[in-house]
Amino acid sequence: MSGYLRRLATTGAAYTAASILSKVIAVALLPLYTRYLAPEDYGVAEVLFAAVVFASIVVRLGLLEAILRFYYLDEEDPARVVKGTFAGLFWLSTLGASIALPLAGPLSELLFDPSDLPPGVSGAELVQIAIGGLWVLTMWEFMITLFRLDERARAFFVTTMLNVLAAIALTVVLVVGLDEGARGLLLGSYATGAAFTVALIALQWRRLSLLPDPALLRRLFRFGLPTMPAEVSLYALNFADRLIILRTLGAAEAGLYSLGVKFAQAVNVLVRGFQLAWPPLAYSIRDDEEARRFYATVVTLFVAGCAAVVTGMWLFSRWIVRALADPKFFGSYEVIGLISVAVTLYALYLVLVVILGRTGRTEFNLPAAVGALVVNVALNLVLVPPLGIVGAALALVASYLVVLGLMYIFTERLFPVPYEWGRLLRVVLTVAAIVGLAELLVPTDGVDGFLIRGALLAAYPLALWASGFLSAEERRWLSRLRHPRGLLADIRRTGPAVDGRVPETYEVERMDEDLRN
Repeated sequence: MSGYLRRLATTGAAYTAASILSKVIAVALLPLYTRYLAPEDYGVAEVLFAAVVFASIVVRLGLLEAILRFYYLDEEDPARVVKGTFAGLFWLSTLGASIALPLAGPLSELLFDPSDLPPGVSGAELVQIAIGGLWVLTMWEFMITLFRLDERARAFFVTTMLNVLAAIALTVVLVVGLDEGARGLLLGSYATGAAFTVALIALQWRRLSLLPDPALLRRLFRFGLPTMPAEVSLYALNFADRLIILRTLGAAEAGLYSLGVKFAQAVNVLVRGFQLAWPPLAYSIRDDEEARRFYATVVTLFVAGCAAVVTGMWLFSRWIVRALADPKFFGSYEVIGLISVAVTLYALYLVLVVILGRTGRTEFNLPAAVGALVVNVALNLVLVPPLGIVGAALALVASYLVVLGLMYIFTERLFPVPYEWGRLLRVVLTVAAIVGLAELLVPTDGVDGFLIRGALLAAYPLALWASGFLSAEERRWLSRLRHPRGLLADIRRTGPAVDGRVPETYEVERMDEDLRN
């Protein structure tokens, strides 16, 4: 167990650090990008970025999920698995791009109203670049997965960060220097990605092959294909709203919404460490009754911690946009709070995925994701026309509540957990009271508004403490943080109850989440 934890910490830290650093750099550059980009440019580019990730999930047909499992099976040859998966992904992505490329014009007409495109921008050309990006993204994701399979943490981190820095440099040249707008954003990302992907293929060529392995591919598809519908449905929650905004309100509003989504990802960055540590910890508890009690406590504390971040994002959304975006993007503040709630609900969904994974009945992910998608599309169609991007954010929150509700029903049937509803209600009411008070009575600009909102945020943990949120056991546990060595020793003495690997669907969903944000 200790050896597994050390390996997990090393490789997981590299993956997490690369994800967080790339997001921090991207946000830090928003003042520069938004100064030279119109909201229409940003909206068109972000919709195409999301479309590429969506198409990549479909094109790979579950092969990426399959390699994460088959590479470690005793009855499979790891070298053969790598060769066969590469061949399958290469030809699937090449075929997909080849079919889509002649359809760039019709796809552009389907996605964009010509009046919404920035002057001088060809929608067909942008779609062509995105189709090339489909091949690049699919193969890049496979190539960096090899680093993770080999547990080459340093190589993963260095390669990922070099790609990010190169993409940023080229994007700055294209967007700032050459005023290429949406085209510059797309080319900056996919041109550098293509160069790095081709270089990685050349370096790893001895372990790769273009010859399909039909027998192996049948086994890979048998495992991977059932995971695809749930993943497609879940990702569509983050794609359908942007399409509906684009077609209903226009590219400028899609740009404001996409920027709000970008800012709200601060919640996801802060919970990344928890998402890394949660699966092996959740599976390490041998006794089912103890696991149920522990899971209930973790959900409560996780919600309480995320709620603090959501409260801060909601209270300071206007200041965040003023500081990090050009004034023409100020309207994006309207959705930051709501989307932060949605991001937290998605993170909580991943917590329930792991609980469901303890039972081995992961097939229930699909009906939960499909149900949420249906609600999302329906609510977007109803709410976006009258409420604009706020309607889309409300629909996203509602759809994640649906997926959580369905996951709760499924997990309770298979592995009942005594969730602490009273404590969870205290968190929700405390956040609602603070945010409501701020929005109704506190200034929305100026030093006085900033300071009062800061005081309200500082009052959040005090309000929870005063409400009796913390149990006596939790107070004792907090006191043990003064002696971390003893706490770590207790954790090391805990052995695994079941397979401690991160479920493949959980792992790939996190990877796709990084790609879309």
